[in-house]
Parts: sequence; structure tokens; C-alpha cells
Amino acid sequence: MDAPLGTLEYLYLGSKDFERDLAYYRDVLGAEPVWNLEGFRARVAAFRLGEGALILLADHRPAPSSIALFSVGDLRETIKRLKRRGWTPEGRPFEIPNGPCSVFEDPSGNRFGIFENVRPRPFE
Repeated sequence: MDAPLGTLEYLYLGSKDFERDLAYYRDVLGAEPVWNLEGFRARVAAFRLGEGALILLADHRPAPSSIALFSVGDLRETIKRLKRRGWTPEGRPFEIPNGPCSVFEDPSGNRFGIFENVRPRPFE
């Protein structure tokens, strides 16, 4: 069976103090920095903390919070398929560096995102 939401690419974490948290992931946990960017009044850094998804540390997200971001092959088709099953997105799709994205919450309020990875390496 195919995974219904594709591949977990990122775990997007909020930060109360970006510089402190950046140092913690890099120096204390020993995470490999992948990129660190500032733009659109936000700072976001990506770290490789283990196998699989990258950790994205973001100063524009509330802390504590996390959003699991999954890459899907075709965002429009995935949205159509999920809506037929009773899924409701939070607002309209928007752009992230990798491509179009849609976010939603499960019934308990846990946040997720699905995106079409049209720009797989946007910062390289």
C-alpha cells in the first residue's frame, strides 16, 4: 500500500529564541546544519539530526509547536482525493520554497502539511 501522504520531508519547529536554539541544535546535539536563511521577516534553519526528515527551526512559528511536512507527487490530486474522504484544508494552498503547500489539522489539533516538491533543492 502506498503511503497516503507521501514522504515525510521536514519537521517544522517553532522557536522562542532563534540564536539560542540554533546553537543548541548545532553545538549541543551535534546536528549538521544544511542551510540557514532569512527572508520575508523570518529566519529558518535546516538541520540533519538523524536519518530521514530534516528539522526546520523557524522564528516565525510559535514555540512549542511542530508541523510534519509531507511531500506528495501531485498536490492538486492529493487534495481532491483527501476531500472525497472528508478532509478539510486550513485555507488555500500557498508557496513554500519547495513548491505549493496545504496545511491541515487532525481532530485533536495536530498540524500537518502536504506539498508538491517542484523545487527539491531550493537552496543549493
